[in-house]
Amino acid sequence: MSILITNIKQLLQTRTHGIFKVSGKEMKELPLIENAYLLIEHDTIVEYGSMKNIGAIIAEKTIDATGKIVLPAWCDSHTHLVYAGHREQEFVDRINGLSYEEIAKKGGGILNSAKILEQTSEDELYEQSVKRLNEVMRLGTGAIEIKSGYGLTLESELKILHVIKRLKHDFNILVRPTFLGAHAIPKAFEDNKSGYVDELINTIIPEIAKEQLAKYIDVFCEKDYFSLEDTDRILEAGIKHNMVPKLHVNQFNAFGGVSLAVKHNARSVDHLEIVNPEDIKALKGSHTMPVALPSCSYFLGIPYTPARKLIDAGLPLAIASDYNPGTTPSGNMNFVVSTACIKMKMTPEEAINAATINGAYAMGAHKMFGSITRGKKANIIITDEIPNYNYIPYAFGNNNIDTVIINGKIVE
Repeated sequence: MSILITNIKQLLQTRTHGIFKVSGKEMKELPLIENAYLLIEHDTIVEYGSMKNIGAIIAEKTIDATGKIVLPAWCDSHTHLVYAGHREQEFVDRINGLSYEEIAKKGGGILNSAKILEQTSEDELYEQSVKRLNEVMRLGTGAIEIKSGYGLTLESELKILHVIKRLKHDFNILVRPTFLGAHAIPKAFEDNKSGYVDELINTIIPEIAKEQLAKYIDVFCEKDYFSLEDTDRILEAGIKHNMVPKLHVNQFNAFGGVSLAVKHNARSVDHLEIVNPEDIKALKGSHTMPVALPSCSYFLGIPYTPARKLIDAGLPLAIASDYNPGTTPSGNMNFVVSTACIKMKMTPEEAINAATINGAYAMGAHKMFGSITRGKKANIIITDEIPNYNYIPYAFGNNNIDTVIINGKIVE
């Protein structure tokens, strides 16, 4: 189907080919066209420009976007969308004063989710995940990374990755699968962490590679979880099986994980609530994208990633939802963009760049997603009638989206 969108108040993130991420001062620049049109054919952006230059275009469907903003769909590069059940009791426990670490030590946290998932059939897990994916697509997410990590056994990790594969096949959206078996130490190995690392390296990773279920490999490199040595071994095993590294790092402590990620040419380093000068030095000149998860900080009441420190040092930054049952039970990227502005002091331009072009880069999808560029996939958000793009993060409690188009198809 061909779709022509006319009378666009502001068409955002119009880029030429070859710009795959923006860094430092570039993040404050958001190229746009006022009073614009956009032409989609099949699943591709084929033309756009000023209405005064539109000429004669015939399309099967025309959308009048008078008073509305059009921008690329959100690229959410960090989610755990495939999980079973919920953890609302832990939410109450935190209100009553327990920390993340204390909840984990009393059997909550990731191990709680793993126990629930083990008891959930693959079909039931798929149905729960379908609801979440439909929801985030309607909220404007047009490309998504989904991690495993709530299994912690070969059988359960495969169950999650099989569900991710089904979602990838059944839905009209780019899905990037990530293996995160090193998310926590399972109960069966609570006094034998090295045994679990061996299990990951010798059994689980080879089996996942054999079935080609994951593009990326991730590790929760954190105190009381996986050390630098553990992380190094696991990433090496993933690389050996053609998985690209990503890393959960610096959520509570900074002890060299960022440098290790850069050493392995990781696609991204995610969380970064704690950042020191050595981390910034390591990231400079690398191909690794820093990723902030502002709604996780909001939900847990922990520090926010120091966006200003990173951007003002000349680095790029992406933002993502961290959608998961324990620390961010929401995949609403509109809220993520607002929170980045409100709590991390990012400008609207920086936040939109972080959630589109840099988000696409953080999941290795930058060649076809993340900007309004001829030849890229037609992943589009059309807002309601709003004053300008600053209103998107400003009106943080509203759903300002009128229409979402993913790969050329309108999301119903």
